[in-house]
Amino acid sequence: MTTLSVVIPALDDADMLRQSLAALAAQTRPVDEIIVVDNGSTDATADVARAGGARVLFQPQRGIMSASATGYDAAHTDLIARIDADSRPPADWAERVVAEFDASPAIGVLTGPGSFYGPHAWANWIGEHLYIPAYFHIVGPWLGGPPIFGSNFIMRASVWNEVRQLVHRDDPRIHDDLDITLHLPLDVVVRYDEALRVGVSARPLESWHGIGRRLAWAYHTFAEHWPEASPWGRRALRRDFVRPVGAERADVSAR
Repeated sequence: MTTLSVVIPALDDADMLRQSLAALAAQTRPVDEIIVVDNGSTDATADVARAGGARVLFQPQRGIMSASATGYDAAHTDLIARIDADSRPPADWAERVVAEFDASPAIGVLTGPGSFYGPHAWANWIGEHLYIPAYFHIVGPWLGGPPIFGSNFIMRASVWNEVRQLVHRDDPRIHDDLDITLHLPLDVVVRYDEALRVGVSARPLESWHGIGRRLAWAYHTFAEHWPEASPWGRRALRRDFVRPVGAERADVSAR
């Protein structure tokens, strides 16, 4: 059977994490392993993680990539998923994920969008109608294929092994999902499934500071990969790449 780990980087997220772990416990297809990486919390994050059945690791180097990579390295399953401490996957999420990979062996990474929740309707609207569409429908064509969404993605362990030495582990300003996307070999198929959704908190979008920080991370990530990350750089890479016969296209849309 295909096995699945879920990695959750967390920093002072005890209350949100409790709900996320409850959602994972309610899956119709049990998750084989949950790894919570405590990134220096001062609250009860680690205790909540243990109570929720997670394996707890500690990474003092601050940054989502640093914490997430620690979890990916420790996973011992065929598939490695990442969600956030505030992500709320629906009950059939794990079952659907494993089924998609089993049905399409060519898929290297599977990702889907988030459905934003929170007390501020306007922040939820920004997430749903501006943030997610901009990420997938602007960044995607820029890169020449679907970008990974860090709050909801799954990769084969073999894919992580290909990029684990390339990603910017020690840079706290890096967009970890975009960093992985930019380091993926061109023969890795990324599938974007519009219907594979998880609940995501709109907390980062509830202030101009939070929105600005996200934009600054994106700018910094592209700058760190320039000029390879430029549209012309990406086109040059794709032009020189010959996809193996029979492989799926990297821009497979939702089913």
